[in-house]
Amino acid sequence: MTKPVVGVSIQAFDGPDSAAQIRQAEAAGIAAAWATIGGAGGADVLTAFAVALEQTERILLGTAIVQTYPRHAITLAQQTVALEQFGPGRFRLGIGPAHKGNMTTSYGYEFAAPLTNLKEYLTVLRSLLHEGEVDFEGSQVTARSRIRTPVQTPIMASALRPRSFEVCGELSDGAISWMCPKQYLVDEALPALRRGAEEAGREMPPLVAHVPIAVNEDRAAVHALARSQLGFYGGTPFYAAMFERAGFPNSGDGYSDELLDDLVVSGSEEQVVAGLAALADAGMGEVLAAPLIDPDDRETSITASFAAIGRASKELS
Repeated sequence: MTKPVVGVSIQAFDGPDSAAQIRQAEAAGIAAAWATIGGAGGADVLTAFAVALEQTERILLGTAIVQTYPRHAITLAQQTVALEQFGPGRFRLGIGPAHKGNMTTSYGYEFAAPLTNLKEYLTVLRSLLHEGEVDFEGSQVTARSRIRTPVQTPIMASALRPRSFEVCGELSDGAISWMCPKQYLVDEALPALRRGAEEAGREMPPLVAHVPIAVNEDRAAVHALARSQLGFYGGTPFYAAMFERAGFPNSGDGYSDELLDDLVVSGSEEQVVAGLAALADAGMGEVLAAPLIDPDDRETSITASFAAIGRASKELS
């Protein structure tokens, strides 16, 4: 059985900062660095990844996630090929439809049938990247194209509710969660991922548990940071429904201390390492740690988080 990978979510201000944090993560012994592509006001991290691949030797890079609506699958496939050429075997592509508010307000897209969008996007990417050509016309994605040399870049996708985990089991090389309580991942996500894979007649792909962390033993301070930086999600219908299914109703009115204790892996370095290991022991194929950055002491937050994640990465390898 493959041992779980432990990675870090890079939260950078610009392209050079992204590359610098990836170098720092590799130096700390972290196995993988991930980044969200398409966040408000940020530089394009895929471009920074090309630089980082040239400046590092072993660390894996991944996207969690690239938003599907604003970037056509053919364009993203071409970018993926370029990254694969800069760092063969070191890039994992994670995609997802993101949220209705962002897609409709920022881009003007009609956010209709996001699961259909994800399925069609995965179908196009798998065909074009892994087989070298695609001829597909769906209700949301149409693509007819070829690439010179197919690449076997893993294609992963975001998942939140059971049906999306089933889609990942059917079509993806891994499901990426976010803000999901641990027991929800065990009781709902993993079985759904398995169902999708079994129905498609394929092996179950790994579940990447994307979790917030804080190397901080002040519980109240951790809760305050979490509410400040993560409060948006509880107010969205999809996350509110997931929290309710996980046994935490009314999260749109504010996260309870009990929910935050479940969602955020926090405490001393030893406690954070143990918390990340517990997720791996629960069946996660990979653990992706997203540091809660203290805006008043950014560098200390990053350094402490990287140290804990690097230690967990080494101990689980």
